[in-house]
Amino acid sequence: MAHAYRFGIEEEFFLADARSRGTPRARLRAFHAAVKARVDEAEREQLQCQVEIASPPTDDVAAARAHLAHLRCILAEIGAERGILIFASGTHPTARWRDQRPTDKARYHGIMADLRMLGRRNLVCGLHVHVEVPDSEARIGLMGRLLPFLPILLALSTSSPFWQGQQTGMAGYRMRAYAELPRTGVPELFADAADYARYVDVMTKAGAITDASYLWWHLRASVKYPTLELRVADSCTRLDDAVCIAALFRCLVRRVVRDRGLNSGMTAASRGFVMENLWRAERDGIRATLIDEARACAVPMAEGLEDLLATIAEDAEALNCAETCAHARRIVADGTSADRQMAAFAAARRSGAGERAALSTVVDHLAAETAAGPKLEPGGRPNVGPTA
Repeated sequence: MAHAYRFGIEEEFFLADARSRGTPRARLRAFHAAVKARVDEAEREQLQCQVEIASPPTDDVAAARAHLAHLRCILAEIGAERGILIFASGTHPTARWRDQRPTDKARYHGIMADLRMLGRRNLVCGLHVHVEVPDSEARIGLMGRLLPFLPILLALSTSSPFWQGQQTGMAGYRMRAYAELPRTGVPELFADAADYARYVDVMTKAGAITDASYLWWHLRASVKYPTLELRVADSCTRLDDAVCIAALFRCLVRRVVRDRGLNSGMTAASRGFVMENLWRAERDGIRATLIDEARACAVPMAEGLEDLLATIAEDAEALNCAETCAHARRIVADGTSADRQMAAFAAARRSGAGERAALSTVVDHLAAETAAGPKLEPGGRPNVGPTA
């Protein structure tokens, strides 16, 4: 098991006007120009009110965290200079999809032409994690065997309790909104790599997709890299939560590679249990009870997490990220971003704030928590202490 299982993390962020907390207008062009000039790892997203950053491939969890902390600091600094707040969450508490403008980029023009109104409604941000595998041809089989772990990773990341200025009653509404798009959700149980290749070939020749990057499943084999890409997670407000989920996924990939029997008997019923558990995670977050297929019962999230941590214990030690993975226990104990957002909203309402003002309080909370942590030193690098 000498393979390094290098990984990279992509974080998507929303932009908000610092005064109205809604979608910025005139200053967006200047903001994106400044980001492009200062941050090589930043990219425009499908809508102008979004931006994405990424860590380079690495086998060092602390290095990935330090890199993303640095980029978060720069984004916050550029935003502050232009009256723009930057925050990580699965959905925007106040923004309305009708007010959004697409990014002027050929790929996004094509997507918008294909998706029509659904493209403009795609007002969501996610956390994506790439993990390299030893044999890229084996990724399709690994993908199916990783599906049962997705609900826990989603539950740990939930950060989308609001949509279009309303409470949803859910911890992770993002996946409900994203489900409007075609070719999303849980991937099919492909028989093997050849079966998957045939699917992509027919879809491409039929004009349904340009290439496999237009398959927006919760988990997919990357087109550009020899990786499996996790896409189920909400954008995590706290950086430590994002790095924890990335470390968990990395360990899970190593686990299924070294144990060919783990989840090798996936069936249509197994896929159905995954879909039910994803719904429970979307609705209840860390308070969800998840169906255990082997035991034919539902177990609390905390118990499911302990089972997962036991499953990857050897892998976490081998990849030097046991402490980072153990941070998941703190998420379960203290709550996710969704819990903190709802608490901030409730506190504002109790103090007499109207709904709109309370939602603005949530945006302020998100921006502060996204930027929390290491601050930029005079040399432009963050002051990052020891990390697990």
